[in-house]
Amino acid sequence: MKNNIIVISLGGSLIVPRHIDWRFLKKFRELIISEIKKGKRFAIITGGGYAAREYAQAASKVTKLTRDDLDWLGIHTTRLNAHLIKTIFRQYANPRINKNPRTKENLNSHFAKDEGIMVAAGWRPGWSTDFVATIIAERLGAKKLINLSNIKYAYDKDPKKYSDAKIIKEINWKNFRKIVGNRWDPGLNMPFDPVASKLAQENNLEVIIAEGKNLKNLKNILEEKKFQGTVIK
Repeated sequence: MKNNIIVISLGGSLIVPRHIDWRFLKKFRELIISEIKKGKRFAIITGGGYAAREYAQAASKVTKLTRDDLDWLGIHTTRLNAHLIKTIFRQYANPRINKNPRTKENLNSHFAKDEGIMVAAGWRPGWSTDFVATIIAERLGAKKLINLSNIKYAYDKDPKKYSDAKIIKEINWKNFRKIVGNRWDPGLNMPFDPVASKLAQENNLEVIIAEGKNLKNLKNILEEKKFQGTVIK
C-alpha cells in the first residue's frame, strides 16, 4: 500500500517573516485541505522564524546566553507557531502538538478518525526542526519531506557571500553533506540541517527544498508535477 503521508517542514520565516503572515496561512490552509480531501495526510513541523531571532537578540543584549538558552528560546517559538497552525487547521488536525518525535507511542495515532494533519514543533536543545521532521518522516514511513522556507533552491555555497554560487536542482546526499558539513548550531543558516541530512541519507529519504510562498509550486510538488526547487536523494 502506498504511503500517503507527506512531511512538511514549514519554515518560521513563512509563518512570521516579521509579523504573522495571515494571508499566506489562509492560502496554505486552503491548499492543504484540498489535498487532504484527495486522500493525503500531512505531518507539519513548524520553525521559529523572526520571533525566535527577536527573543535571542533581546536576551543577548541583557545577559550572556548559553547554547541551551538559545535553543530553548527557539524551541518555544516553534511551539507557539505550531499552536497557531493547529488552530487554523482545527477541524483537520489532531488536538495534540507533538513535542517529542521519539515518543514511545505510535505516531500514526495522531491521525485519528478523519484527521489529516499532525502538527509538531521543536523538542530539546541540539535538535533543529529539520531533524525533528526527519525523525517523524522515518517513524511514519514517509518517503518524501518538503522543506519550505524563503529560498527557491539550495546553492553550492552561500549566494549572499559568493556571486559565483550555483543553483543545485538535484544532488545526492553524499555530495550535499559535503556542502553543509556535520555540525548544527542554533541559528545556523543552512538549506537543511547537517544532522538531519545524515539521518535522511541513512533512511533514503527524498527531501525537496522549495520556496514556501509560491503555493502554486507547492501544489505542483504535491501533485508530482514539474516544480522549482532542489531535490536531494
